[in-house]
Amino acid sequence: MALKLRLTRMGSKKKPFYRIVAVNSESRRDGRALDYVGYYNPMTKPADIKIDQEKIRIWMERGAHPSDTVRSLLKQAGFAG
Repeated sequence: MALKLRLTRMGSKKKPFYRIVAVNSESRRDGRALDYVGYYNPMTKPADIKIDQEKIRIWMERGAHPSDTVRSLLKQAGFAG
């Protein structure tokens, strides 16, 4: 089972809100997540990013790979791992 850290879309039409989740790479974008590790709200200025660094570290130790977007969000949030 390949693990990924990626975004799942929440919110309503034209008002996106994303959760950062740990998920099996073969599941759907909004499919069942294994764990919720943070969120990203692009509608606020500046964008609101909240990440649980301890959970991210645990999932990366288990072999989860972040998607390109999540990797850039981790850099913006100052994740050092």
